[in-house]
Amino acid sequence: MQYRSGSDIRETFLRFFETKGHRRVHSSSLVPANDPTLLFTNAGMNQFKDVFLGLEHRDYSRATTSQKCVRAGGKHNDLENVGFTRRHHTFFEMLGNFSFGDYFKPDAIAYAWEFITSASWLCIPTDKLYVTIFKGENGVPRDEEAYNLWLAQGVPAERIHEYGSKDNFWQMGDTGPCGPCSEIFYDMGIEAAETPGVDKPFGQDDARYVEIWNLVFMQFDRDAQGTLHLLPKPSIDTGAGLERMAAVLQGVHSNFETDLFTPLIKRAAELCGIRNTYFVGDGQGAAPRAIPPGEVEKINLAHLIQNASLRIISDHARAATFLISDGVLPANEGRGYVLRKILRRGIRHGRLLGQDKPFMRDMVYVVRDEMEGAFPELVESADRVARVIEAEERQFGRVIEAGSQQLDTALSEAAYGHFFRVASQYSQNQPAPRPNAAIEALARQYAGFFTRRQEKLGTASELAWAGLFDPKAVRDLVQLLDSSKPVLSGTTAFHLYETFGLPLDFMMDAARDQGIHFDLEGFEQARAEEQARARASWKGGAKSSASPAFRELPKTDFEGYMHLRVDGAEVLALIKDGVGVPIANPGDAVDVVLNQTSFYADSGGQVGDIGWLCSDDHNSVIADVSGCTKPVQGVFAHKSILRQPLKLGDKVDAVVDADYRNATRRNHTATHLLHAALREVLGTHVKQAGSLNDPNRLRFDFSHFTQIADEELQDVENIINKEVLGNTKVETIVDVPIDVAVNEYHAMALFGEKYGEKVRVVKIGDFSTELCGGTHTGATGEIGVVKLVSEGSVSSGVRRVEAITGLGALNEFRRDFEVAQLAAQLAPSVESTPAEALRARLAAQDEELKKLRRELDQARMKSASSSLSGAADQAVEVKGVKVLAQRVDALDRGQMRTLVDNLRNKLGSGVVVLGSADSEGKVALIVGVTKDLTSKVQAGKVVGQIAKLVGGSGGGRPDMAEAGGKDTAQLDAALKTSPQIVGELLA
Repeated sequence: MQYRSGSDIRETFLRFFETKGHRRVHSSSLVPANDPTLLFTNAGMNQFKDVFLGLEHRDYSRATTSQKCVRAGGKHNDLENVGFTRRHHTFFEMLGNFSFGDYFKPDAIAYAWEFITSASWLCIPTDKLYVTIFKGENGVPRDEEAYNLWLAQGVPAERIHEYGSKDNFWQMGDTGPCGPCSEIFYDMGIEAAETPGVDKPFGQDDARYVEIWNLVFMQFDRDAQGTLHLLPKPSIDTGAGLERMAAVLQGVHSNFETDLFTPLIKRAAELCGIRNTYFVGDGQGAAPRAIPPGEVEKINLAHLIQNASLRIISDHARAATFLISDGVLPANEGRGYVLRKILRRGIRHGRLLGQDKPFMRDMVYVVRDEMEGAFPELVESADRVARVIEAEERQFGRVIEAGSQQLDTALSEAAYGHFFRVASQYSQNQPAPRPNAAIEALARQYAGFFTRRQEKLGTASELAWAGLFDPKAVRDLVQLLDSSKPVLSGTTAFHLYETFGLPLDFMMDAARDQGIHFDLEGFEQARAEEQARARASWKGGAKSSASPAFRELPKTDFEGYMHLRVDGAEVLALIKDGVGVPIANPGDAVDVVLNQTSFYADSGGQVGDIGWLCSDDHNSVIADVSGCTKPVQGVFAHKSILRQPLKLGDKVDAVVDADYRNATRRNHTATHLLHAALREVLGTHVKQAGSLNDPNRLRFDFSHFTQIADEELQDVENIINKEVLGNTKVETIVDVPIDVAVNEYHAMALFGEKYGEKVRVVKIGDFSTELCGGTHTGATGEIGVVKLVSEGSVSSGVRRVEAITGLGALNEFRRDFEVAQLAAQLAPSVESTPAEALRARLAAQDEELKKLRRELDQARMKSASSSLSGAADQAVEVKGVKVLAQRVDALDRGQMRTLVDNLRNKLGSGVVVLGSADSEGKVALIVGVTKDLTSKVQAGKVVGQIAKLVGGSGGGRPDMAEAGGKDTAQLDAALKTSPQIVGELLA
């Protein structure tokens, strides 16, 4: 068995199965296509699910893949274990070979054994391998065939183990394809045992015996009654973890020790400021022995690999890079929420290592460099992925900046309380109880050490307990402490959650990593109580559901795609104030339900039509329609103000306002063009996140990570209008099966949207194809022109573009022309456009204002310095310390800090207190203490007490501290107390 790199193993696997007639198929996206049952792709067979079910047919019956997978949410969730075990990952690769009704058990087992053991391929020693088969259970017989086939491969009978349905029977769901499994395990050796040196048999030590191959034999079809029927064409699904295989072939015990991870771990260490700090000595203070450079590198790498935080960062960098590359963006729900958890967990572990600046963004490029051979798409997406991650790092940094210190304090207090309770109780049971004050001091020491530790508590000497307890007592106390955990109370955690916005999973992870129990039940109770209080204080009312009057009505036939007018529609219902009435009178506001209509109802982001209901003799208007909705699916309610009486059973003509509809459909078709253009300019990660189409504008929300540059917006606008000028036909294809729409037409389908079995496809040449139920122009030329008018942020990872079309755009151009004329008058120029000339003039004026401000600031500073030139002589001496307190109105805080530094230098040794009041009634205080005095008096304590006298608070470093207040009338009196406050602190 020779060393093989991870990339070599992947390529060798795929090449082997190509020699066996398999088609090499590229990994599918981590976002499963049209499979709402899966959060992420988590196995190699996901992309072939419909093939196995017989719903899809391909031009090959054998396939092999290296499928990227994520298990970090839902049923398969490994997130919390990652970094603390040898083989758990959020992202991993599943090597697979598949047979769709072609070969079965004999070939599958022979292929697996040949690839793993043959000298031509992996050459893994057979005496290190074990296999498992299905023993028979729940009416399904023992897999006799697999047992005999393994014997035929030369596997000794004593190395073939049998297990039940839990371990060795696979099924796709409660019904459908299923069958027994057969697995191959590798013995890592006794040194890899769960308890080092303890020799346990196969099946009793998951750390030592590692599953490297799983063959699924799909031979049954389970019906709704639970009965199994033999499949006419049984199939094969094989999965082999690349990371585990690499550990075997590279002779290491942990996946994190393989070349798939070590470059990432080394880079994570560099980014977090960890250098080669591991030295080898004799443990007795002697100088480290001489080690060859290559050996030093190995020792240092082994040291880094032991760091759980570095393992977590390397794993999470892989997962985040691939998820974002596949179009997932950080969000507060669904896939985006899981990605956010992964990223924030990695960021938090970087902070535990001392890195509080963005660093995960740089990990993207290491992932790219290591994986681009197998996944070349990373080359194109790396910069975009890095920007997304940096934006999330900065946002999360703002969240935890305010709350992390409070969380650390809360964890420390939990550890302190735990120690104090345990140690006090222990001491009371001793012949000579220790004083509480001494135990309290130790508890503080314990808490400080506890919240920094990575492993178990240190020795008694490290904790310096010998002065309070004898060595035996210390050992007993440590055992008592380790037998239970400190608890972060749910009430405290909820306060941090509400006040500072610390995410729940962030706090749970932080507590768990410090060995502190998180009181989730208490947290949920506190949250429920807060929600109850919020409901009790809510003065409004919930949005009412549809009136019962709508629920039993037959569906309305919508004919508005083809006609703007429908004659002779029957009145099925008149709903007034939520109640059905038989007749309505002039002036009444009613919802009119017809058996057929030409009015489009609010849906899919498009507003409902307006228009009129006319008499069936076509001579008069019965009602003005201000909109149309669907209070119940399929029932169209026309929001009407009556001009004439109307009763049930009357016949009316439904007439849509043509100008309103045409303006709306221009905007809706332009939205499809905008979506396609954004994907072309920004990338295919752009997905619709909401839209509004009315006659006056279009609004489009979409997934994107950062502000769009002006040049990019211009490119988008140019692309759209090029399509408009091309007058491309807008083709509408109705009653298309959903799978045909997605797989053959490649129509955009959004995850989470509900689509029926038949859909409507709107196709604009080769430029845009989407599933859509709205109204559209016949050709793009009818739009006239599209003008983008704004771009901005809606929420994290979601941007919004607004645009206008047709006459709306013409009016916008007219307004722009008027502005351009005015600009030309204000800033005439023959060498530049009016906009450039006006921009230059405004920039010059802005620069002049800045210059004047600087001069004013300098004048104020000069005046203040001049007035305080002899201030040092005014200092009051208190207990041998000079204290200078002065009022300096009209200076900002920066100028006050500079003045404090100057005055401290003049004093040489002393305390400087400056205060100012502004025109808005705010007080600013700054205290400076010379370095030689900070051990006696701290600036933060001085400024804190002075601030109380002016209705404020503050703090800072021992040598410099600031505060604010709101009682300017008390400023002079507060400054006069400065010597007294300093004197009390010196006592």
